[in-house]
Amino acid sequence: MKKILNFFLIGVLAFIPVVVILQIVFFVKDLVSELFKMVYNYSDNMMMTVTLFMISFSMFAYVGYRVSMGRSLIIASIDAVIHRIPLLNTIYRVTKKIVNMFSGHEKKEAKEVVYVEYPKDGVWVPAYVTNKEGEMYVLFIPTSPNPTSGFTVIVHESKIVKSELDIEEATSFIISVGADFNKFKEAASLPRRT
Repeated sequence: MKKILNFFLIGVLAFIPVVVILQIVFFVKDLVSELFKMVYNYSDNMMMTVTLFMISFSMFAYVGYRVSMGRSLIIASIDAVIHRIPLLNTIYRVTKKIVNMFSGHEKKEAKEVVYVEYPKDGVWVPAYVTNKEGEMYVLFIPTSPNPTSGFTVIVHESKIVKSELDIEEATSFIISVGADFNKFKEAASLPRRT
């Protein structure tokens, strides 16, 4: 009975990545269908709905292309308006920085991964460098298995160890709760405290 239960749990765990991918697909499908319904409710004509949907789709694709190439006039205009609204500008600015950091559109420092002792000496965890000034580093220490939650700390440069991990490898390490990790030589070189 114990073996059967063990196989059952392994089978359930094997389907978790599939479920996560399906949730993302369903979310995008719902988003697109809601946009389609919104346009269709505005105009009960199917041809008008398809035309407006294609225009919307083309606009998003064009903005995505312009953003990937550098700067979009539409996004720059929205930025300018939102930056004038007191509370929203802070939320918008921070959200945009976080999205840019994880999407790779942020400056080089934000893409750096380091090791830091957390929550106590002798326990090393990967952390993302989100900002630095002189010898002081601002780190985001993500928690497993959800890398979007975690802790933000400020540490001196002497308290960190540089890593060869990139953002994608570190995120994969965190999501997989350590199962996807191939830098054992790097981990073995971390200082030991006794």
